[in-house]
Amino acid sequence: MLHRPVSLHAPRGSVAADVISQGIDALLEEYREQVPLEFLAEVLAEAERAASRAGTSAGAGAGSTDSGQTDIDRSDRTDIPFVTLDPESSTDLDQAMYLERTDTGYRVLYAIADVPLFVELGSALDAEARRRGATVYLPDRRIPLHPEVLSEGVASLLPEQDTPAFVWTFELDAAGIVTSVDLERATVRSVAKLDYDTVQQQLDAGQGHPTMQLLQEIGDLRLQQEAERGGASLNVPEQEVEAEGDHVRLTWRDLNAIEEANAQISLMTGMAAAQLMIDGGAGILRTMPPAEPKAIARFRRQTQVLGTPWEENVAYGDFLRSLDWRDAAHLALLNQATSLFRGASYVAFTRPEELPEDPAQAAIAAPYAHATAPLRRLVDRFVLLVCHAHARGQSPDPALLAALEKIPEAMRSTATKAGELERRAIELVETAALEAWVGEEFDASVIERREASEGKNGNGGAPTRVEVQLIDPPVTAWVPMDAEAGQVVRVRLESVDPRKGKAHFVPAGPAGADAAGTPGTAGATTAQSY
Repeated sequence: MLHRPVSLHAPRGSVAADVISQGIDALLEEYREQVPLEFLAEVLAEAERAASRAGTSAGAGAGSTDSGQTDIDRSDRTDIPFVTLDPESSTDLDQAMYLERTDTGYRVLYAIADVPLFVELGSALDAEARRRGATVYLPDRRIPLHPEVLSEGVASLLPEQDTPAFVWTFELDAAGIVTSVDLERATVRSVAKLDYDTVQQQLDAGQGHPTMQLLQEIGDLRLQQEAERGGASLNVPEQEVEAEGDHVRLTWRDLNAIEEANAQISLMTGMAAAQLMIDGGAGILRTMPPAEPKAIARFRRQTQVLGTPWEENVAYGDFLRSLDWRDAAHLALLNQATSLFRGASYVAFTRPEELPEDPAQAAIAAPYAHATAPLRRLVDRFVLLVCHAHARGQSPDPALLAALEKIPEAMRSTATKAGELERRAIELVETAALEAWVGEEFDASVIERREASEGKNGNGGAPTRVEVQLIDPPVTAWVPMDAEAGQVVRVRLESVDPRKGKAHFVPAGPAGADAAGTPGTAGATTAQSY
């Protein structure tokens, strides 16, 4: 199911917070051999040495030495009033932006943390980052990709701090189409740390930072460009935790419009990075194959059965954008749509002939690369270095090219382990939130159905069962019953074991009964304000 957690932080001092913390402690012990938890002493020491050089490195110009990297041509962009936009609690700030209107459209300056300055190829920091792959976000903590002295200190684009960065410069026409791209290494200085909720409130009131007003304008244009090229995204909310006495309560959180606009700037950068690498003949792409014809035909049949047919003349992305998760049938379709978003991977190439036959990321409907989160994701550091070389008309360093082919496997293997840990941690939070609801009945939307299966080798089989999505609280569960996708059913929470992350639901009435609502309509709980 579409788990998209955000701000899963149980309130300190509550009973539920203690249960969650103890459960995550136990999970981490279980995953200690698979997911690195602490940094080795030599890694921390190397990070401290790199951080200590930040003062001179950040302001270094052409011909100077930056963290052992000689002759980096670094311009001074500290006069540009960059701002960052992130969740309020974030301190590992990868991106900062400055936007302005021009005679022909817009100019976007997008600064990305210069992590390669601090993490040299072949260093202990580099090896540790390859072991980790990405920052792991858990309900009450995070396991960072880099030591915090870097990721939340000198390498982070914190306000009122001179920070080294890769600066992308995009010229856009009046329709939001990119007409030129440049990439340089520079020193920048953010003047403000903005957060999504406050910015959205200000924009809704007709106020707000000038760059944020332009961001919304450009974001809307880029969304139009996405629709025209056939791109698609799943319109689903995120989960959020609120305090409720000694318990926690999960609720839905819709993305702010400014978050969607911010994502469009990142997508634009990723597409520009991909094109630079394709033209230059070396790099790492984030690819996804087109959906199989059988999968598309199956999804079309599902849309018809659920009363929301996907018409032949409607683009896939436009259809997804028309769905509203509050409607039970639409929620089921958004879940089923994930079957068309499969097969994402990283592809490295060091010569033009190694470029994949179809380099596009199908959901984005364009070639794409991860290039905007080097503090939190391994691959971005390598993409930025390769792109900078291409943008300067140079050949990437041979040592960098030799490293490229190893990064896709590092990303794949670490994501598999971390993804399982994150999933189990979310289940733990969900069950902790459900503990106060044992014995209660809920309306739930059926999002998937599985037939009964026979056991093998003496093991018992499984009955016919359905996966349901509760709206309040927003959790999913498998229930032994039979119903069709898109139908609203009534279920009861029979028992909960928060320490094991297990919740047991049973049918509370026959599927399709009046109390459970009718197929394609939301049950009583969806009438609340979300």
